[in-house]
Amino acid sequence: MTKIEKKGRTKDELHQVTEWLTGFNKKQLQEFIKNKSTFEQFFKEANINPNANLIKGVICGYRVEEIENPLTQQIRYLDKLVDELAKGKKMEKILRIK
Repeated sequence: MTKIEKKGRTKDELHQVTEWLTGFNKKQLQEFIKNKSTFEQFFKEANINPNANLIKGVICGYRVEEIENPLTQQIRYLDKLVDELAKGKKMEKILRIK
């Protein structure tokens, strides 16, 4: 939250990006936070967006499209989306809307 708020983005935008990737609504996201769920639990229950494979680029020194471990790749997808949000990209580009 801190990272995106410093750049003038909102919690609602963060929720929108997370919902696009995982299929979880705000209430479901809050439950995961409240329950202190692990990323493994979180992504195990997620319905990853079929367009997630359009997320490309480098995050934390790794090309997200080349990561072989599915859980690690899904975590990095989320990292990449948050990074794009913080960098001020338009929502249409973040959500890979053609």
